[in-house]
Amino acid sequence: MQQRNRIAITEFCLMNDIELSFVESLSQSGLIQINAGYLDVEQLHKLETIVCFYYELDINLEGIETITHLLDRISIMQNEMRLLKNRIRLYESEI
Repeated sequence: MQQRNRIAITEFCLMNDIELSFVESLSQSGLIQINAGYLDVEQLHKLETIVCFYYELDINLEGIETITHLLDRISIMQNEMRLLKNRIRLYESEI
């Protein structure tokens, strides 16, 4: 059952015509997590985004690290805003 939730990195690289060493460097820098040559499906979108940054937009690894860090922070802030809006709605409905 776990195999369904994972994708072989070598297969991903072949299907997308990218270098295996690039994906390994992403793993070493902590941008993605590879377990025994497999990538969890939950990280697939993140890897595809990073591949787009690198190959299509020609952004280097350091730039990708910065961009992903900022995107993660934005996501956290959006979740916090959503929670705060829900609290405000709760208080407004009590009035």
